[in-house]
Amino acid sequence: MMTTFTLSSSSTSMISPFIKTLKNPTKTLPHFKRSSTLTLSATLSPPTSTTTTSSLQKPVSDSVQTFWKWLKDEGVVSSKTPVKPAVVPEGLGLVAQKDLGRNEVVLEVPKRLWINPDAVAASEIGSVCSGLKPWLSVALFLIREKKKNDTSSWRYYLDVLPEYTNSTIFWSEEELAELQGTQLLSTTLSVKDYVQNEFLKVEEEIIAPNKQLFPSPITLDDFFWAFGILRSRAFSRLRGQNLVLIPLVDLINHSSSITTEDHAYEIKGAAGLFSWDTLFSLRTPVSVKAGEQVMIQYDINKSNADLALDYGFIESKADRNAFTLTLEISESDPFFGDKLDIAESNGLGETAYFDIVLDRQVPPAMLQYLRLVALGGTDAFLLESIFRNSIWGHLDLPISRANEELICQVVRDACKSALSGYHTTIEEDEKLKGEKLDPRLEIAVGIRQGEKKVLQQIDEIFKDRESELNELEYYQERRLKDLGLCGEQGEIIFWEPK
Repeated sequence: MMTTFTLSSSSTSMISPFIKTLKNPTKTLPHFKRSSTLTLSATLSPPTSTTTTSSLQKPVSDSVQTFWKWLKDEGVVSSKTPVKPAVVPEGLGLVAQKDLGRNEVVLEVPKRLWINPDAVAASEIGSVCSGLKPWLSVALFLIREKKKNDTSSWRYYLDVLPEYTNSTIFWSEEELAELQGTQLLSTTLSVKDYVQNEFLKVEEEIIAPNKQLFPSPITLDDFFWAFGILRSRAFSRLRGQNLVLIPLVDLINHSSSITTEDHAYEIKGAAGLFSWDTLFSLRTPVSVKAGEQVMIQYDINKSNADLALDYGFIESKADRNAFTLTLEISESDPFFGDKLDIAESNGLGETAYFDIVLDRQVPPAMLQYLRLVALGGTDAFLLESIFRNSIWGHLDLPISRANEELICQVVRDACKSALSGYHTTIEEDEKLKGEKLDPRLEIAVGIRQGEKKVLQQIDEIFKDRESELNELEYYQERRLKDLGLCGEQGEIIFWEPK
């Protein structure tokens, strides 16, 4: 969904910034900088309380038991390891074998068992992957190892990885139709296009010319699988590591009740009986009782749309609902150069993205940017070079009634247009949430309801501002007061000669 709106002023030639309701979906995709970990089996609204032994009766699968034995043979775990894999409501998770205190070490995994670009470089396909983006090289490595089956040294880890999650990249067309009108749908489709384009390039430039290294056919579905694994399970907060998979650690689940992200550390330590290595150290962010899940906070700053795209779940917390307003200074604006220079001098650009969060005020910089792109007519003098160092401060407050009215009208029109793109109302979604829904439909209902609530909130904010236009203090009035030529009530002060 992309809806474009043009700001124009009756007192000047057309000013053409655009308000777009679509967030740029690929601006962070290749970097995986915000990825943390994923539940093996995705779930909606992760529990805010710990999972106790009463719900952990089902035995783990043979593949998980074999995986645990492999880790034992590698010296990573033992009978004294504080956690073990277990069946939990989310699918698989890590369950405490004893009472654990806050910040207590639960797992340490040596670097030799990390899957990252270094591991790819040291493999048989390292030479042909050296020029690829890091995530592409790791994706190819994962797919190739998976297709090697029993001959892969990573087979025990690969056997416990899911074939898919509830991430929207794995949804069918029918399921995606439930996201009609949402930014998440637009983002998901753009992500899928991005992955397909990257696959086609890698297929042509790497896979096809090196059939001896890739004897088994690699499909687009394989590529989506690898992308989903990396997007969801990769840690990225380690020193010098922007993309790393850590076997066993990535079974840890998310808890919305945990508000700290301090759980992962990179340390030096014993990696075997007679060896030392860099270790990934996982610690408990909160105290945990024996039999309860050890859980972490995946990313406290992600919106529900981010969570749904990356992991396949959403939360019920209001501040997870967000809508991204995209603003743009049009090249056809007669003051394009001046406005762009001012925007860039203040950390923005020709296009700016502002995340509006439910139950929070709009970002102050958004109002400044809106007033900037709407400047024209009798207000255009503020774009002159003499004001260049002070204009951003002036834009923090209303400039003129015409300028403020224009941004209110355009934002409200943008909200109404976006709201018209959904096929259900908030009330209809609310009724659905009271029913027993398929997990993916539950995600869709939560996403579209959250977006609509944010849009209504934005509309109300600017509706209230419209009603206050006659009471607001504008630039000229503030300037006259500074010069002593205007009273506190806005009256002009005339000085009579003595």
